[in-house]
Amino acid sequence: MATTAAVTTATSSAEPKYGAKFFEGLWRSSGVQGVAFLVVGTVLAGFGPGVGASSESLASYYAANSTRILIATPILGLGILNLMWFASAIRTALSEAGRDGWGASATASSAAFGAIAFVLIAAQAALAYSVAGTGNVSFITGINDLGWAAFVLSALPRAMLIMSGTFGFWRAGIISDRNFTIGVGAVFAGVFASTTWLPGGFWAPDGLYSAVIFPIIGLVWVVAAGRVLAKLPISKNGF
Repeated sequence: MATTAAVTTATSSAEPKYGAKFFEGLWRSSGVQGVAFLVVGTVLAGFGPGVGASSESLASYYAANSTRILIATPILGLGILNLMWFASAIRTALSEAGRDGWGASATASSAAFGAIAFVLIAAQAALAYSVAGTGNVSFITGINDLGWAAFVLSALPRAMLIMSGTFGFWRAGIISDRNFTIGVGAVFAGVFASTTWLPGGFWAPDGLYSAVIFPIIGLVWVVAAGRVLAKLPISKNGF
């Protein structure tokens, strides 16, 4: 009996320091890390000129703020990467709970959002690095307007990620009906954000709802989903 107990103890202590438990906890917390990177990067980069801005105002803005925009670029990139890792953690948790379909949706939506986000970050970096000083008026304004249009469309994969996690957690019995209802409200907020095409004001691509309100809703959901994941047992077939 003593020998058996010793073997069991040795086996349980044989878990490597950087094993499944370490990486599972790291990826589950990557949502909070992503939120932190995105907030810091956004504050550092600032909000550029809106839709329809003149080439003169664009050139002036990027010339004056090029250094901090370029510093913010890798920070924003790390934020997007952490959100994609976070979506992978959701996928793993839902797979363990028998809801792999919703987990696959989380992976697909995060990939779509990540692709759009990296293009937006690259476009902003290009303007800050050299494009704004070329004097090519139509090209500069075109990139700026295309960036805002892509940002509005990115609301759909963001809403899909929220939907995947919310419905998947609820169907697995991980969250309550009340939290599910709140999550559904966040999904509708994302769908509404994809309709912000007015030429100006609150419902414009660069308006308060699209540029501030829904992004905050999305980041709050990420933090809340991270708390849900933190309470789940470590996956057997995870990272």
